This record gives sequence, structure tokens and C-alpha cells, in this order.
Amino acid sequence: MEENKGNQTPPVQGNNNGDAPSGEGQSQDRLKQDFTGLLGSLRDFLKEIFDIREKTDKETTQKMIIEDVPFKGHTAWILVCSILVASVGLNANSAPVIIGAMLISPLMGPILGIGLSIAINDIDTLRRALTNFLVMVVLSVLTAFLFFKVFPLREESSELLARTAPDIRDVLIAFFGGLALIIARTKKGTIASVIFGVAIATALMPPLCTAGFGLAIGKYSYFWGAMYLFTINTIFIGLATYLMLKLLRFRMVRYANSVKRKRIAQIVSLTALLVMIPALWTFYNVFQESLYMKQARSFVDKVVKKTELPKGGVYLHNLTEINYRRDSTSTIDLYFMGDDAVPDHVEATWENTKNSDYSKLKNTILKIEDGAANEAFEQMNYLQELYDSKKIELESKESQIKVLEREVNRLMAVASKSFPINQWANEARANYPEIQEMGYYYFIKARADKLDTIPVFTVNWKAEADSISVQENMKKIRNWLVIKTNLSDIILEERN
Repeated sequence: MEENKGNQTPPVQGNNNGDAPSGEGQSQDRLKQDFTGLLGSLRDFLKEIFDIREKTDKETTQKMIIEDVPFKGHTAWILVCSILVASVGLNANSAPVIIGAMLISPLMGPILGIGLSIAINDIDTLRRALTNFLVMVVLSVLTAFLFFKVFPLREESSELLARTAPDIRDVLIAFFGGLALIIARTKKGTIASVIFGVAIATALMPPLCTAGFGLAIGKYSYFWGAMYLFTINTIFIGLATYLMLKLLRFRMVRYANSVKRKRIAQIVSLTALLVMIPALWTFYNVFQESLYMKQARSFVDKVVKKTELPKGGVYLHNLTEINYRRDSTSTIDLYFMGDDAVPDHVEATWENTKNSDYSKLKNTILKIEDGAANEAFEQMNYLQELYDSKKIELESKESQIKVLEREVNRLMAVASKSFPINQWANEARANYPEIQEMGYYYFIKARADKLDTIPVFTVNWKAEADSISVQENMKKIRNWLVIKTNLSDIILEERN
């Protein structure tokens, strides 16, 4: 018992300096360890989900991309066929046909080759990729040009026009689509569905067809707009490829000659810089245009559209044109219909609001066109508004049925108001020989909420007719006409 007592550890006492007991310090250390372990587990979890280096097949990826660069034989014919299919789809305004053309297009090969060659310092692949890319672009535009030049139907469909005005969304689609594509290509066992999806999303083929269409019809603004969109897609797909391969640390090409290696590295670096600068500049410009268009639409909707114009003036919203230019000569064309021009104080209010509340619109010129200055223009605008209102009314089947029912009822009402006046006149003369002739016309009466069409019957009496008898007979004839017409609201007039 004494030995056991001697082996017991005495309880730990706190010191006189007020330090925390060692038990509390151990709890804090244990808490820090648990927190650190939690962060480590979370880091390992996220790494397991997002790390792609482990399953990246660098050698196979590099080999496959290089093999897709050459453009000859089968690839050339596939490109021509895909361009023709896309041209037909754009002409017919058929999205499924355009999607099919994008799936069979081989344009993506040289673009990935350019990104790969810059990333791994491969000057030979870069030269071949650039050459093949330029040949494919020229052949694509030339094929589309010949198709639209020869083909008799050359309508400006919505699918065509959508490829002439790129915006910030096209930049983002191209960049993230390119990232998805190169990630799929580097994976062991390439994900084919991703490649097909990127081919559809980035839409390399339709802009080239639109460029050929613009040349064929002589509208060069279509050509430059479409080529601008194609350039955006190409640059940002190549940029995404370059960045991802750099991140995955693909092996650089080595050259035995140090002087040659240095010169090639300089050329590739310069090429990468030349790609990066337009990419950043394009992104900036497109982003600025998107901000401008957003503010312009907001100004039109919240300021112009809600302004009440005097003397029944109407703002024709569907005819508004917003023209953005980077050289500070942007314009917003506003069209109005009415008897008088838009008052000067209203224009001044719009100008002040535009300059104070919308920073991107300060140098924008408001062009106001009103119907008071041009009667033909007013009529055209009115017809356009009428057409648009009817088009909206017919958007659903239910609306179509209602419109048709109203039209049928109107036609039936008009038909029911056509009377056999010759027959009725003969019957009236048989009962009242003093009647010389009868007739009728319609009188349009404006009520508070609608227009009423009221039939007016006329009776011409012979000169020898007695006035007292005429008054009595008019009452009888009116009652008779009420029965004949089955209408209570009629007018009977006496004519001499």
C-alpha cells in the first residue's frame, strides 16, 4: 500500500502567476488540431474532385491534337460539305440543320493546334496549324459565297443576322467552351459528348457562312461583323487551350541548338503576346458595348417609353434603333406618331436625364423622328404598330380563336344588316300608294365605349300625299320595319 501510494502522480496545481491550467491548454491544442484536420480533409476532398492532372494523358493528347491539324483529302471535303449544310440551314432559318453542320465541321483541329504549339514551344506545329487554319477559313468563306451567289433564295433570316453582331456573351461562350474542350481532350478516354457540345456552343461554322452571304449580296457590314465574331471565337478557344496546357505543365519541346531554341522561344512568346493583346482588347470593347446597350435599353424603357406626349402622340417602341460606335458618335433613333412634334421641353428633359443618370450615354445623340414632319412616315409607322399589335394578339391559339370569332361575328352582323330594300319598297307601295320610293343607309353612332351602326330608312312621298296621313303612316311603316329587320334601334326619315 505504501508503494502504491508512492507511485501515484500528485494532482497538477495552477501556479501563482495566474497561468491557465495545463488541462485547458490541452483542450485548445486539441481544438486547433481538429480544425486543422478538418481543413486538410476539405482540401483533400476538393482536390480529389477538381484535380485533373492525375488522369491527364499528355502524350496521347498531344499526339491527337497534332494529328487533327493537317487539312487535306477527307478533311477538306468534310469542311466543304459542312459549310454547304450550314449555308442551307442559315438560309432556311433552321437551327437543327445548323447544329448538324457544326457537329461535322473539322475547324476545331487547327485552332487547338495553335494553342498547343504556343504552350509547348513547338514552332513547326505552329507554322502548320496557322497555314491550315488560314486555308480552311478561305475555303469556307469561298464555298459559302459561291452557294449564296448561285442559290436563288437569299433571304436575310434571323439565324444569319444573329451572326453579325457579337457581344460579351460570345466571348464568354468561346472561352469557357474552349476550356471544356481542352479538358475533355486531355482526359484519358476523351469525352466525346463534351467535344460535340463545344462544337455547337462555340459556333465556328455559321459566322463563316454569314461572311460568305454578306459578300454574295454586297453587304460588307455582314461580312465584317461575322468575321469579327469568328475571330473572337478563334482567339478565345486558342487562349483557353494555351492556358490549360500551361497549367497542366505539358512538356516543352527541346532543341539541341541553344541559339535556335532561344529564337524559337522568342517567336512563340511573341505569337502568344499577339494573341493575348487582341483577346484582351476585344474583351474590353465587347464588354463596353454590352454596358452601353444595357444603359440605352434602360433609358428607352424607363424614360422615353413612360413619357406622356401631348395631343395623343404615340411612341413607336418597336422601331427604336440603338447604334453603338466606339468613336463617341453613338445614336439612339426614336420614332413617334402624332399631329404635333415632340415638344422642346420634353427633348430637353430626356437630354438632361441621359447625361446625368446614364454615364455611358453622355455623348450619345438622340435622333427624334415624328410623324408631324412627314405624313407618309407617320402612316408607315402606324401600319407597323398595327401589325405588331395584331401579331402579339395572335401569339397563342386561344387568342387566334378569339380574334376569328370576333371577325365572324362582325361579318355576320354586317351580313344581317343587308336588307332586300326593293322587295320591301314594293310591299310598302302596295299598302301605301302615296309612297314614291324607299331607301336605306347606315348611320355610325359614337358612344362612350364603342361604335354603333344603326340602319336609317328613308321614305319619299308623292306631292299629293296628305301630311296628316303621312305622319300616321310613318308610325305604321316604322313598326312594320322593326318586324321586318328584327331590330328595335332603327331610324325612319321622311323625304319630300
